[in-house]
Amino acid sequence: MNGPRIVAFGDAAVLVELEQRGVVADARRARRLAAAIDGLRTRDPRLGVPVAAAASVLVPFEPRATDAAAVGALLAPLLDSDDGPDDGAAAGTERVIAVRYGGDDGPDLDAVAMECGLSVDRVIELHAATAYEVLFAGFAPGFAYLGELPAAIRVPRLATPRTRVPAGSVAIAGSMTAIYPQASPGGWRLIGRTDARLFDPAATPPALLRPGDRVRFVPA
Repeated sequence: MNGPRIVAFGDAAVLVELEQRGVVADARRARRLAAAIDGLRTRDPRLGVPVAAAASVLVPFEPRATDAAAVGALLAPLLDSDDGPDDGAAAGTERVIAVRYGGDDGPDLDAVAMECGLSVDRVIELHAATAYEVLFAGFAPGFAYLGELPAAIRVPRLATPRTRVPAGSVAIAGSMTAIYPQASPGGWRLIGRTDARLFDPAATPPALLRPGDRVRFVPA
């Protein structure tokens, strides 16, 4: 894809697809664009709340007041104005999360080590030595996608997802790592578990990890 593009996404939204430059850079640009669109929304009630993802932004709109073509024309100048280099900084809060690696808490750790040709201790070392950025949120309340995972321990998702992943499970898949905030189905490789509470509806904000935050894992 040469440059970003805006495509219709159903009858009441458009999807802004960004060209891919890198896992972290793409997510940062998507967040910046979503913030700019949110500012535009305060002056144009036809627009809904934008949602940033890995390398795209979903922009809902009021279909009785406008259409995808008009919204695309409205957003196009924002794409041109955000084509500079990434500043290389994440502005969020730093979180340190203790993890019990392996055993019943990380049933896929041994298989990951074997698949990567590494010792279990080396997989743990690499996972815990990396400072991750919360790229975006999704899938479930409090579920944060963290990047970028070291290349040496990147593995695909399970061919058959589990029907139940325990809350607090620390998992990896592709170039990302994440923590399951509550018990749910899931196909990521489970390498550990934390007691940290990722989502609390009574808290402000309810999600512990927010886009732009930085995360470090510490073996418990």
